[in-house]
Amino acid sequence: MTITYELGDALYVNVTNRCSNDCIFCVRNNHDDVNGKDNLWLDREPTIDEIKEDFKTRDLSKYSSIVFCGYGEPLMRFDDCIEIARWLKGQHPHLPIRINTNGQANMIEKRDVTPLFEGLIDTVSISLNASNSKRYDEICQSVFGEAAFDGIQEFARLAKRFVPNVVFSIVDHDISTEEIEICRKIAKDCGVDFRIREYIE
Repeated sequence: MTITYELGDALYVNVTNRCSNDCIFCVRNNHDDVNGKDNLWLDREPTIDEIKEDFKTRDLSKYSSIVFCGYGEPLMRFDDCIEIARWLKGQHPHLPIRINTNGQANMIEKRDVTPLFEGLIDTVSISLNASNSKRYDEICQSVFGEAAFDGIQEFARLAKRFVPNVVFSIVDHDISTEEIEICRKIAKDCGVDFRIREYIE
């Protein structure tokens, strides 16, 4: 069972395969891995202790960052992710921690969780992926329907108060230049950065 895996110069942690989205472009629809060697499908969700033990097998000093990102939405296990981040910061206070998320944590948890990021999470990267709620629902197929689109924008604005770097990202797959520019403006209006991610076949 792959809990942590390397991609580039970062160490990623795979805590769940559950997700509130079912994106039509998701890499897990086509591959069992993203780095050519580590199968990211979990037999079961690892416990917090198992995740910590897995980290202990790694030399964390050699990585540029820790990234919560696997074959699911990491913040489906919000409290566990925060506990692990707190433990990591206790061990390596200067090691940056990033969460790659669909931005629906507040909707999943039914509360504003963003204050708990303060001092623990250095970057939150949120998949925007569309320029309007209808298009978002078509390609991301959230359990929250079209309401997810407004929800992730609110999440970004709230997270910006507690996280140094908040980024909206889109995948360069089946998206027009015009739509990209609308997404860029949405990011600007929310006061966050904007990034275009390469589509993985």
